Amino acid sequence: MLALKGVVSGYGLSQVLHGVSLTVGENEVVALLGRNGAGKSTLLRTVVGLLRAKAGSIQFAGKELAGMEPFRIAQLGIGYMPDDHRIFADLTVQENLEMGWRAGGRRPGSWTLERVYGLFPRLKELAGKKGDQLSGGERKMLTIGRALMNNPRLLLLDEPGEGLAPLVVADLAGRLREIREAGVSILLADQNLKFCRWVADRAYIIERGVVRYSGSMDELWENREVINRYLAV
Repeated sequence: MLALKGVVSGYGLSQVLHGVSLTVGENEVVALLGRNGAGKSTLLRTVVGLLRAKAGSIQFAGKELAGMEPFRIAQLGIGYMPDDHRIFADLTVQENLEMGWRAGGRRPGSWTLERVYGLFPRLKELAGKKGDQLSGGERKMLTIGRALMNNPRLLLLDEPGEGLAPLVVADLAGRLREIREAGVSILLADQNLKFCRWVADRAYIIERGVVRYSGSMDELWENREVINRYLAV
């Protein structure tokens, strides 16, 4: 579904990604692991067109994304949860969700307002609350829900588990499994190996903009040498 080959990207004259290649298959969850500053957010922003790739290929369902405008990429069926959420603070929860459908080109599909509320019942309870009245965990649920309202085929999540209590992280992992079971592929960028193990089929580890490891989550979980070298703090 998603294939990056030799992608080079960065900010201005600063190069962050140095020839990154990875894939995400149909109905698959792939974890992108790495420490802060490794290049995870840069990679996701490059896929959705917020940063322009300086070299390499980014293909989604066989269509080249490099150089495409972000709104066109969203209309193809890619949803994105940025690390800073970017919800509309002065709109209600329900209005934020409705904006996800309108801004994404109103793609047809099975993700409706009621289905998102079914996935995240807490959002239904908060439907009339303004965005700036939500907790960090509630904002993450809202951002994921807003991305689902565009009926994506692929969901990109940037640090969804960061700053959440262990019970909230475990609950979020269950919700992501439900999303995958509904036929949505996920590329999950996070530092929390345990959280990723609950959700992902495969993993890539990125360090200083270079992929240092790829394999199944089970293989990675057993490889203490790789974990200590690239993920330990």
